[in-house]
Amino acid sequence: MFLTISTTGTPERPATDLGFLLHKHPDKSQAFSTSYGKAHVLYPEADVERCTAALLLEVDAVALVRRGKGKGRGGAPDAALAQYVNDRPYAASSLLAVALNDVFSSAVRGQCKARPELPEQARPLRVEIPALPARGGPDLVVKLFEPLGWTVTVEAVALDTEFPEWGASRYVRLVLESESLTLAEALRHLYVLLPVLDDTKHYWVSSDEVDKLLRAGEGWLPAHPEHKLITSRYLSRRWSLTRQAMERLELVRLAEADDSEVEAIDNAVEEAADGEAEGEEKSTPLAVRRRDAIIAALRESGAARVLDLGCGQGQLVQALLKDVRFTEIVGTDVSMRALTIASRRLKLDRMGERQASRVQLFQSSLAYTDKRLKGYDAAVLCEVIEHLDLPRLPALEYAVFGSARPRTVLVTTPNVEYNVRWESLPAGHVRHGDHRFEWTREEFRTWATTVAERHGYEVGFVPVGPDDPEVGPPTQMAVFKQRDTQDTNEKEAKAA
Repeated sequence: MFLTISTTGTPERPATDLGFLLHKHPDKSQAFSTSYGKAHVLYPEADVERCTAALLLEVDAVALVRRGKGKGRGGAPDAALAQYVNDRPYAASSLLAVALNDVFSSAVRGQCKARPELPEQARPLRVEIPALPARGGPDLVVKLFEPLGWTVTVEAVALDTEFPEWGASRYVRLVLESESLTLAEALRHLYVLLPVLDDTKHYWVSSDEVDKLLRAGEGWLPAHPEHKLITSRYLSRRWSLTRQAMERLELVRLAEADDSEVEAIDNAVEEAADGEAEGEEKSTPLAVRRRDAIIAALRESGAARVLDLGCGQGQLVQALLKDVRFTEIVGTDVSMRALTIASRRLKLDRMGERQASRVQLFQSSLAYTDKRLKGYDAAVLCEVIEHLDLPRLPALEYAVFGSARPRTVLVTTPNVEYNVRWESLPAGHVRHGDHRFEWTREEFRTWATTVAERHGYEVGFVPVGPDDPEVGPPTQMAVFKQRDTQDTNEKEAKAA
């Protein structure tokens, strides 16, 4: 197996800086032992204007066959299928990707102690691979590399040049060129995409491969248009690992869209709490009163298919499942930890088929539209809006009222005026550390009324909890009902 990495330079930025980046001196030829043979690094050319580093992997075919029985850990299925005639020693694959990562480990991580400024510098790069398996053909090669900033030249290799009518093999000759990438980015692209194109791995794929994929794919994989295919193939189409990786990639994508850290997005509250940090009534906890008020409003609306947007640990979903009039219940949350806790709370893995058909949980963010949320009778945002920064509220407003447009929308939020009644809450503090704001009754009514007018809803307000004559209830709930289009048209006609 063979590939070359070339760069050009000037007297101010000599091409031989490639030696510093790869941590391999251009004047030396070096060899490194691997599990399946020996990797050689050499420089066919190295001067100020042009420098080329070559990685040659000399595969031990006997060791490959002995290790690859096609079963269990260490299995190499292709080796087991063809022990005497096999492409593994000759065509770029996961063997070469692993050798690349091992031999150039510091370069892959973007580290250079001798010249720490070099790894961050983009430079002209040219990568050549003379024999690369490509299940999907040249078109797939272009789809994988072009979105990453590479100019791709790919040529299908004929099955036999003496018999052109036999057509092309599954191998290609590949040249990648870029002026805008760092060497570390280029190596990480190769590390992930070589085995993806080959669509097989020479070793057993375990759960730690998810971490490897996410580390190598940081900064480019979540936004790649083919990220689903890349993830599935890299993880050898193992469904459980692919799902785990896709969930984590979605978190990264949502964090980037929200200009936040992943940890801030995946901020599920403590697992144990059925009560709340904001305090409880000795008789009936406020959380229970809130759920009861929501369920009563849903029953009154006649809703059968209900969305719980920002479902958290799934307490409301669990309560809704007890009422057979709610035939379809969907819980969404941006936090995968919250959804995992909700799944355990609901015992989805042990739920009967009929009950399981009524409920589903999936990850979604209210910061952008989601076509999966359309067509439902009602949506609930229970203690959700106060967890968003105020500038994000218009995005939530459009995603729910403008795009999803359920017939009924219930929104609950704390009444900040009631906070003076919480003896344990210091003055000026919000009820939960993640609350970005808490509104007075007037502020909430102003927002809700504006939203209703803008999107064709009527809105009413319901107190939740003890309605104090001075400061109001601890929780305020807005009930949005979509205006009937026909009635609206009739009113407009009469007014005209």
